Amino acid sequence: MSEKLYYDAKEAAERLGVSVSTLYSYVSRGLVRSEAVGDDPRKRRYRAEDIERLLARKEGRRNPEHLARETLHWGMPVLPTALTLISEGSFYYRGQDVIQLAQRHHFEEVVALLWADNMALSALFEREVPPSSPRLQALMPHLDDLSPVDKMQAVLPLAAADDFLAYNLQPDAVMQAGVRIIQLFTSVLGGAVGKVPTIAAALAQGWGCDESAVPLFNAALILCADHELNASAFAARVVASAWSPPYAVVMAGLSALRGAKHGGYTDRVETFLNDVFASDLRTTITDWLRRGERIPGFGHKLYPQGDPRAVLLMALMEQCLPQNAIITQGREIAAAVQDYIGEAVTVDYALVILRRALQLPNGGALALFALGRTAGWIAHALEAYEENRLIRPRARYIGALPPED
Repeated sequence: MSEKLYYDAKEAAERLGVSVSTLYSYVSRGLVRSEAVGDDPRKRRYRAEDIERLLARKEGRRNPEHLARETLHWGMPVLPTALTLISEGSFYYRGQDVIQLAQRHHFEEVVALLWADNMALSALFEREVPPSSPRLQALMPHLDDLSPVDKMQAVLPLAAADDFLAYNLQPDAVMQAGVRIIQLFTSVLGGAVGKVPTIAAALAQGWGCDESAVPLFNAALILCADHELNASAFAARVVASAWSPPYAVVMAGLSALRGAKHGGYTDRVETFLNDVFASDLRTTITDWLRRGERIPGFGHKLYPQGDPRAVLLMALMEQCLPQNAIITQGREIAAAVQDYIGEAVTVDYALVILRRALQLPNGGALALFALGRTAGWIAHALEAYEENRLIRPRARYIGALPPED
């Protein structure tokens, strides 16, 4: 699928395999949207998504089974959403450039943007934080030996059982539940929720970091908040489509996120860096490639020119922690790996460098990812509740057939 937002007339016609006059007929029939470019009314551009939709329709007529199967493997879009657009090396929340959002706004404001397209609703986070239930408080001492994400998963069922508003699926109630879940996760990670102005500041205080870490946590949370229909967002959306409550939606998202091919990829980045520091970069790269393994933390299908989330986070680390040796080493390793294999760093790599630079607990990179992505799971739940359609694809059976009578 193309990552362009628009084609010119020649590109659109060539993409569809038709003449320009046929393209114009598609426009007149409302199949392709077009817009004027500049002041010249004769020069127009054509929506790439409409072109791709027509192509998919043609392919579907030729081979519907193949199209349905491949749609779930980095294929054509399968669900409508107004949350995140990924296009031409950039990504946007509700039409706003996420890189700019991460530098100009608090995480709470971006959460409100995703949930309701209204940053003013970040005031939901300013309400007094209710105390945890007695049995949740009793559970906390038993979680000390768990990883941060294990702790997040462990507290959700009890928190859900103690939240008498959990099954209210009206938008305002879902957003309030989302705030409670984010605040719960922040406190589980050690953040003093309610005693500092923002989630990022609470994390910095809880993890024993100074103020220079606050903009880094804030940016990381925003950059990880949503990323279109990835595995965890799809899992969350399926659960929400069944009208399960927000706590169950987040549990589903967390379960998918921690998989080795999704957020758990950060563990492989940690292992790769451990190998580099135990040996040397060239030997480590050779060993990983010899075993038939990709170098983790490099190369993203949606960003062939480089993951913008990683670019910003690495730059902010250099700006906020200019004398940090881990960040310097991380930058040098990233540049060397890109020279070797021709692939740029992803956000997973940047999060691991951030964890190491700030000496966060093991698993802190994935915990940051999960806390930020919780906002996206709730946003997908809100869309699914509003759409009110159960996600239920059909299976293509390939097993043994029943015996004939």
